[in-house]
Amino acid sequence: MAGILVYALHDDEGNFNKNSLGAISEAAKLAGELGTEAAAVVVGDVSDDGAAGLGAYGAKRVFRAKDAPEGLAQPIVDVMAKVISDEGFSYALFGGGLLGFEIGAGLTARLNAGVTMEVTEVKVQDGKLVAERPVLQDSAIVDVGYVGEPGIIIGRLNAFDANAGDGGSAEVVDVEVELSDWSTKARMVTRGEQRGADVNIEDAEILVGGGRGLGEKDNFKLAEDLADAMGGAVAATRAVVDAGWYPYAAQIGQTGKTVAPKLYLAAGISGAIQHKVGMQNSENILAINKDPNAPIFEFSDLGIVGDLHKILPKLTEAVKARKGG
Repeated sequence: MAGILVYALHDDEGNFNKNSLGAISEAAKLAGELGTEAAAVVVGDVSDDGAAGLGAYGAKRVFRAKDAPEGLAQPIVDVMAKVISDEGFSYALFGGGLLGFEIGAGLTARLNAGVTMEVTEVKVQDGKLVAERPVLQDSAIVDVGYVGEPGIIIGRLNAFDANAGDGGSAEVVDVEVELSDWSTKARMVTRGEQRGADVNIEDAEILVGGGRGLGEKDNFKLAEDLADAMGGAVAATRAVVDAGWYPYAAQIGQTGKTVAPKLYLAAGISGAIQHKVGMQNSENILAINKDPNAPIFEFSDLGIVGDLHKILPKLTEAVKARKGG
């Protein structure tokens, strides 16, 4: 068995994506159990030190394709397909994110491989990897094994924790890849991402989520004030995003983002299944809703039945007073 290959996404400053680092850490742990190695692929302008630094997260080798552009799926499919074929990797593992989904799907078609998406956990069973993923709107978990190689595993956002070790260094291997004709048809003009704010809700440790219970767009100020006081960020449900109350970048749920903060405070959110799947992995869930029968209370750690318009300002004042003291 030749190991597990991970795609490591980076921004224009060379900073690696948290979910990619988590995938490398997960691959290293699994490779240790399998008695093989974890490796990574990077493309574009990545420095020697930057690539080698992925060794801290468990990568033994980093394959660097300098001439392939970052941010476009098809060139990266070309690169990963070549590395997998040349080196005989048994699995490709991706952290959560739209680009990872697109690359993973492309690799599956290119290599006639098996793929599992929205994976929340990976385990070793009988000397092979088995992926776990939720099904039926997260009401059940299934195990997925692989027949033949390679197996493509695409994680859900925040499924894997990034664990930097003691500063190990990876071997950097530069690879030359002839890009397919169709892979050069698109080019990156401007690279960026709308956040709706300067805070990435996927990385925030504290989130205040607002739903239709806030009543109107201007009342999101209540959620913003509390989030500011606690040092967190604001999230939203699909209903309020569709209503134009808050940017799509803050949307959580099946058609939005998946988050796993240390604290998720749900203000005026009923707790429909579409929203639940995006935030149920939060360490602690606090719900405020005037309806005692709101579904969100069924999976909250703490629930408050009451008027959020009165509770949120008092909670904000209490947090500020506590910090001031």
